[in-house]
Formats: sequence, C-alpha cells, structure tokens
Amino acid sequence: MYIESVPNRNSPPAILLRESYRDGGKIKKRTIANLSDWPTEIVEGLRTLLKGGKVAPANQESIIMRRSLPHGHVAAVLGVLRDIGLDRILGPAGNRPRDLVIAMIVARLIAPASKLATARMLDPATATSSLGDVLGLGAVDEDELYAAIDWLGERQQAIEKALGRKHLRDGTLVLYDVSSSYLEGRCCELARLGYNRDGKKGKLQIVYGLLCAADGCPVAIEVFEGDTADPRTLATQIDKIKARFELKHVVLVGDRGMMTQARLDTEIVPAGLDWITALRAPAIRALTESGALQMSLFDERDIAAITSPDYPGERLIVCRNPDLARERTRKRLDLLASTDRDLADIAAAVARPKRPLRGKAEIALKVGAVINRYKMAKHFALDIGETSFAFHRNADAIAAEAALDGIYVVRTNLPKRVLDDAATVGAYKSLAKVERAFRSLKTLDIHLRPIFHWTASRVRAHVMLCMLAYHVEHHMRARLAPMLYDETDHEAAAAKRTSIVAKAERSDAAVRKQTTGRTEDGLPVHSFQTLLADLATYCRIQATTALNEKYIFTLHTRPTPTQQRAFELLGSNPDRTQ
Repeated sequence: MYIESVPNRNSPPAILLRESYRDGGKIKKRTIANLSDWPTEIVEGLRTLLKGGKVAPANQESIIMRRSLPHGHVAAVLGVLRDIGLDRILGPAGNRPRDLVIAMIVARLIAPASKLATARMLDPATATSSLGDVLGLGAVDEDELYAAIDWLGERQQAIEKALGRKHLRDGTLVLYDVSSSYLEGRCCELARLGYNRDGKKGKLQIVYGLLCAADGCPVAIEVFEGDTADPRTLATQIDKIKARFELKHVVLVGDRGMMTQARLDTEIVPAGLDWITALRAPAIRALTESGALQMSLFDERDIAAITSPDYPGERLIVCRNPDLARERTRKRLDLLASTDRDLADIAAAVARPKRPLRGKAEIALKVGAVINRYKMAKHFALDIGETSFAFHRNADAIAAEAALDGIYVVRTNLPKRVLDDAATVGAYKSLAKVERAFRSLKTLDIHLRPIFHWTASRVRAHVMLCMLAYHVEHHMRARLAPMLYDETDHEAAAAKRTSIVAKAERSDAAVRKQTTGRTEDGLPVHSFQTLLADLATYCRIQATTALNEKYIFTLHTRPTPTQQRAFELLGSNPDRTQ
C-alpha cells in the first residue's frame, strides 16, 4: 500500500490510500480510502509507517537532547590557535601530550583554573565545555596534565625558536621587559623574596622576562629566581636572540632600569646589538647641571635632540610631556601634604604633656615609617632629639625635582638616518605593549598567578603555557578589534596626535564605539572576556531520536548576530571544529 496525491482540475489534489496488485500478468491499483480530509501530520505518519518506518507516540519527544555544552568560545580560541599554526609548532598530530597542552592553552583563555579543575573541565563525565570532546581526549586526570606540562617544558626551546623564526627578522625591533609574580608555599627553588610588583608583602616570588616582536606578539619567556635584579636578566636574552633565533642585527628596546651603562658596556654592545632605552632621573639631573640640557629648548617644542660628552657616539632625545608634568606635580604635592600631616602628628606626640613620645630611637622609628611610606625623605629636613622632633620641607630639593617634571630622555646608538627622533621615541614607547601583555598574563585574562607548583621545571612550564595562551589572545584581539573597545583605525588616531610626545588619541571610530557602546554594524561592543562569555552561549548538543536511542548525533544552536560576526572576523566555522 502507498499514499498518492492525485491532482484535480478545480479543487485541491486528492490524497488517496491505494494498493497495487497483479491481475493476469498486469499490475493494477485500486483505491482503499480517500484521506483528503485527514490532518497532514496523520497522513505523513501513515506514509512513514507504510515505508517501513516507526512513529513515536504523541506523548513522547521525537528528538531527545542528551547533553548541551558551551562551545562557541572553544571554537573561537581553538580555531585561531590552529589557524596561526601553533598546533603544528607544538608537535605532530596524534600526540596526546600535545593535545593536552593545546587543551590547557585554550582553557587558560576560557576558564583559567588549577590543573585539577582543568582536568574536571575536560573529562567527559564532568565536562563544562565542549573542549575535551572536540579534541577527542576521552578520560583525563590531573596526572596526565602534569605529565603534559613536563613535556611542554622539555620542548620550550624548540617552540620559542619556531616562534622567533616566524615573528622576528634581522633589522626589526625586539621588545623586552621584566615582571614578577608571587608563589604559594615555600618549596620551589626559584622562590625568593624580592621587589614585589604584586603588592604581596612577605610572599616569595619568581621573576620572568618577556621577549616580544615589535607589534607586541610574545615569542619567548624566561623565568629567574625571585631576587634577580632586572639588569641581570639581559645576558640570557641576548644569547637567545643571537644563538637560538640566529639573528645578527636587531634593535633591542628595554626599560631604563634594566639597560644600565654596565650592561651596555659588558653585554649589549659586545654582542653587536643596537639598542634603545632611556636615562634615569639622576642622569637627567646631571645633564641639566652640566648645561647639556637646557629648559629653554622646550619654549616652542616638546622634543629635541642633544649630545653630551658623557655619552659619546649616542643620540639623546629629550622629551617634555605637559600632561605628565602636571600629573607628577599633583602627585608630589599630595605626597608632601600627606607626609606633612603624619610628621605633624609625630611632632604633636613628642610635645604633648601627658605620656609624650620619648627616645631618639623611638621617634626615629615613627618618622622612618612615614618617610618610607611616602618616599619623601629627600624633600624634608629632619631634626630628631631625645625629647624633641622638628621638620621642614627642603624647598631647594623640591624645586630641583619640579624643574624636571614631565622630562624624559630616550637614549640610543642608532643614527638618525636609520630611525629619526620621533620614530625612536615611538619605539621606546612600544614597551607599553609588553606591559599590556603582563596585565593580561597576571590579572585580566590568563591568571598566571598565584603559582602553586613546587618544582622549578613545572613553574617554568606553567609560565610558558601562559605565554602561549597570550600568544593566541594577541592574534584574537587583532582580528576581533572591530567588536572590542580596541583601536581599529591607527592611522586616524596617529593623525589626531599633535606630537609623539603628546598623549595618544583615539580615532573617531574608537570614540564612537566607546560612547555609544555599538560597533559600525550596530552590534554591542565587548571586552575580550565578555565576548568570550557571549560566544560560550553558542552550544554543542548531543541528541538521539525516540525511535533509536543508540544513535547519537550532534546539533549546534543557531548563532546570534554578535556570534556570527565574531566567527566571521576570526575565520572560524564552529560547526566544523573537530
């Protein structure tokens, strides 16, 4: 039997239930019933049955959703990771440690957590995203992740060499800066007490130096003991540039506190590297006292090139930023006022009639605490006795410092024909890209800290893993810039800037995004993390049918306009991420 639709000239087609039969060698058909008045869904159900199919009861769902996992953020990060070739740099396909490292890199961006929590997130039984399923990892435990971290640590040099070959060339800028992060516990041999940039007093820490390409893309990272001074980290970076990356001529850009005269003389210049750095405050003061730097230079301009016999064969580019000058003046006045107030309280305690503060040592301890807190010792004259305390501001010292407010001096061995004054200052300011990387690594996105590993090798591998995560983020931010608060029209922004010394301006397009909260497409503007959270609502669904529950197939939710635009910018197809 079968159902046939028979056309009628002046009315809708007739729906007939018919059967075929053989009569004397001929095939004939006859009509059993007219189904034209039946509801369409019943007709189609009967058609399915006649073809040998099955029909689910009306009170039973035809498709059963077994599990729904967040998928869009996984597809976005993993798609970019593969598109930039990082998976191939890590190792060949089919290598389980490599796949686990890829999973941990993606996890650092979508849900940074401990190795135990990451293992739970990846394991099929406790998965909180589609990451483990997409990578085909199966069951995962924390011991496997620790083994994968060890595997990554062994391959760090080869990975950095591949990244350096891809992003660095002879004659380009190489940006280098140093930061630190605290550790929990006291077992790691790298952990030391040192200058704590995290504000965690009493915590042991590690120091690490990050090498970036001129656009801020990270290519290498090195971990040092927590009490290592910044200048002492340079030697290994120079060796890395010359030996591992096989670069003969690059321009190393470093902070003024790191590229000291001693390091220039003993490490950088003998290595044949060009360099850009800046002078520290005492050196700038010496230039003014010698007459090489005169404030009249800035009567009609904010940048000037000078020379000094103290710096033979070098260019000194002096800059004065009025905005920076005003900010430093405001900050100094606030600190002076706070120091005045606290020192006056101590003077009152010494002079009070009841239970006065006595003893030169005791008074000095109180005064020292105030001076150390506000860092204003050079601006005050103190007179401490056994039963007396007096103080007043050092007007000459304050005036001398105020005269240099907003002044900084960029120092380089590059001739002007290679890089002019404005470009040299711009190159030094590029270190802000490394500082942005540190913010992302430590707080905003990747959460490198706190560190719980005990062994030096695993601490180094953990930091390397976080750097690779930021490497992916750097490329994602560049592609997603139209949807983020980031600048997109750099030429227009540069055109609005009156000078390389002046405060950076945002383009009209960036200002519109910031003020309206909408992109040029009319979509909401996001931060990097809120966009990943939005993408996470795009789900990967495992489903079965009521007729065959053993057959499992995959569905995806329909992307929103925001999600669709993000996938287009990233060049990712979330339905095909596998």
